[in-house]
Order: sequence, then structure tokens, then C-alpha cells
Amino acid sequence: MTALLDFARALEFAAHKHIDQRRKGVRAEPYLNHLSEVAFLCAEATAGNDPVVVIAALLHDTLEDTDASYEEIEQHFGAEVAGVVAETTDDKRLRKAERKQRQIDAAPTASSRAKLVKLADKVSNLRSMAHSPPADWPLERKIEYFEWAHAVVAGLRGTDARLESLFDRAYEDGLAELRGEAV
Repeated sequence: MTALLDFARALEFAAHKHIDQRRKGVRAEPYLNHLSEVAFLCAEATAGNDPVVVIAALLHDTLEDTDASYEEIEQHFGAEVAGVVAETTDDKRLRKAERKQRQIDAAPTASSRAKLVKLADKVSNLRSMAHSPPADWPLERKIEYFEWAHAVVAGLRGTDARLESLFDRAYEDGLAELRGEAV
């Protein structure tokens, strides 16, 4: 029962912290939709047996996109969850190109839990980019995003075959859809 209560508390925390945020895509979905998809993918990957990774998936963007602090996450959800969230957080003080390269470089040495969250995040992001891309992104930028995500996931391989297959499908289908957009 504790895991279920912890999950509900994490869902409420994430919903509150991301309350005014929307996805960048043309549909401008509530940001919580992305967090719930990432958590769902992680829950499936672990057959529901690792609440730490599922809760971290719900919270994976709170440090970089909200006013939440590491200490706050640790206090509410414990050191294990806070550690996974920290591992999946970009340092917004760095330039975008450096942040993106750090994700590529850090992927192979991340913890298994952080790898699951990152992999699920990339699946969700590619699906979103294919079906609801930012309106102001030219085709070249969208394709560059797909290629960068592919480079990150290369360092996550061996984590979960099913998630990797979902990523590969999202990558291939998304690129095909984007290339069809150029016609």
C-alpha cells in the first residue's frame, strides 16, 4: 500500500509543480501527459515492481523545469528517488549544446533506473515530436532532434529490450512522418 500512496503523492506533486506548463507541440498538451506516459512506460518495463523508478519518472523534469529542489524531492520521496531524478536532470546553467552532449556522454554510465527513465522519456518525446511538433521548428531542427535522441539512446542500449523496440519504432515512424511532411 505504501508504494501506491507514494505514487499518488508523486503524481499530485508533479501536477502541482507543472500546473501551468504545456508541451511545446502544436496541440500544447498539459505537461503532466508527458510525465504520466514516461511513468507508464517505466511501470510496464518493470512490471510494476520498481516504484522508485516509476515515481522518479513522474518527477524526472521537476528539478530542471520547476522550482522544486533536490532536498524537497529527497524529503518527500526519499534518497533513491531523488538520486534518479538528479541523474536525469539537465543543468540549465549550461549552454543547450553542452547539455545535449552531456546527455549523450552520461547515458552509458547512468544507473539502470536512470537509464529506464531516460529511455522512456526519449520514447515519449519522439512520439510527441512526430504527432505534435513545435509549430515554429523547421523540418531540419525536428530531424536533428531525432538524431540527437538516437545518439543518447545508443548509450542506453541493453537496458530494456521492449522500451528499446518502442524507441526504434518511434524513431523510424517519426522520421518517416517528418520526411512525408517535406513532400
